Amino acid sequence: MQLRYSFRLYPNGPQRAALAQAFGCARVVYNDALQVRETARAGGAALPKTGDLSKLLITEAKKTEERAWLGGVSAVVLQQSLRNLDAAYRNFFDGLKGKRPRVGAPRYKSRKDNRQAVRRANYDGSKLVDLTPGSGAGARYAYDLTLSDTSATVTAQEPDTAWRNETLSKLWQVPADGTGSAVRVSCNRGEQLFAAADGGQRVVWVDGTTGWTDLVTRERPAGQCG
Repeated sequence: MQLRYSFRLYPNGPQRAALAQAFGCARVVYNDALQVRETARAGGAALPKTGDLSKLLITEAKKTEERAWLGGVSAVVLQQSLRNLDAAYRNFFDGLKGKRPRVGAPRYKSRKDNRQAVRRANYDGSKLVDLTPGSGAGARYAYDLTLSDTSATVTAQEPDTAWRNETLSKLWQVPADGTGSAVRVSCNRGEQLFAAADGGQRVVWVDGTTGWTDLVTRERPAGQCG
């Protein structure tokens, strides 16, 4: 018998504060690097390399009064933020060259935006792959995740000020190797919650389509829903 598990973490107060600090510092480094590169691009100059940005915006910035608080988080988080910007520029330029679908130029991150990239990596942290982007087309407001051997199923909810079907919790599935875009698991109305993955693309969830909860199983995603 093969068992699969879904995990959801509930950080306590100090842990939430530490996470917020790390996310905030990463956002600042990302935006600082974006500003430097966009200034260079607007002037027709070569984009500064990641190593130069790391020295300027992390190592040297920590020594200044304005950015001294960057020293309060792991340097790994800040370095990863620069790598994320590298990926955003690579996708942008590859789109212009026709190597992939076009995406917009990297944009500044806002603390009010809670979209998250869904990623996978080896146990040692190597071979990091983005399954869904952290911003732009395809980004999801994800808060739950379950994995099978081939697929990642994400529970996502769009922010809204009204109670509407379009922004209730929905399920999206993406290949675990990052080779495809996310597609809806079901086109039903109502909430889709507590997904659990089986083998392949098979997923089971609690569905609120008919006004009361029901347990639903699908063997494959429904595709893009209009």
